[in-house]
Amino acid sequence: MSNDAEFSEPRRVSFRGRGGITLAGESWGPDDGPLTVFLHGGGQTRHSWKDSGAALAKVGLQALLLDARGHGESDWAPDGDYSRESMTADLLGILAELDRPAIVVGASMGGLTALLATDRPGSERIAGLVMVDVVPRPEHKGVERVLSFLGGHQDGFASLDEAADAVAEYLPHRARPRSSEGLRRNLRLREDGRWYWHWDPAMMSGKGEDIEAHTVDLEEAARKLSMPILLVRGRLSDVVSEQGVADFRAVVPQLEYVEIKAAAHTAASDVNDEFTDAVVDFVRAHLGEQ
Repeated sequence: MSNDAEFSEPRRVSFRGRGGITLAGESWGPDDGPLTVFLHGGGQTRHSWKDSGAALAKVGLQALLLDARGHGESDWAPDGDYSRESMTADLLGILAELDRPAIVVGASMGGLTALLATDRPGSERIAGLVMVDVVPRPEHKGVERVLSFLGGHQDGFASLDEAADAVAEYLPHRARPRSSEGLRRNLRLREDGRWYWHWDPAMMSGKGEDIEAHTVDLEEAARKLSMPILLVRGRLSDVVSEQGVADFRAVVPQLEYVEIKAAAHTAASDVNDEFTDAVVDFVRAHLGEQ
């Protein structure tokens, strides 16, 4: 087991994505530890997994946290291509470069990317999946609420506090932090003096893809799964219902399931300790101690 202090800070990494764009990330933990790759949800950045990355590193696992194309410090696609196919190609390219078995953890958009990747050439490097509050058949109203939030505030915010107000309205179940400074990693201060979300607005321009339109493809990929898979759902979620879980179970009989009582759609950050414990147990069970 490695010294805790040795991996208390992440190491910056980068990869080449589809079309030659640069994808940013950070690696926590020992390079020879069992590997887990984290894919965030739409409108988020790799920093949404920071606490999980640190926790996995502490127990000798390697966590690779990635910024999706158009998000965080990754390049924006010059042609506005944020299709599922391109995101899937990005993931498979990274796994090919790493050339190691990995558990892939994906929240919302990231979970859809991970599931589709299992049905593409190169997927043999995916040793297991953790899907965080995402299923092939989500609740329409919940999805619409997420998309409405992502598509709103195109003119930015006058201050971090104003942005925090918007987040608090979107996530009413979560206690509002005393300080808004934590939002700096999710926002960019532009020359006009306003704060804008740290992702490409072209994501919502119509060149992206509606997750509802891909239920058939997602369920087809799910039916072919033979690898271990864990679904983590927030009990307060308006995106994944109990019926959505049941439908997923019917397609994937080996599905493991964890429900986090005090969490909603943002399950990983709502109750991070409980989420991280579930991921650590899953990785150890299916990749083992290397």
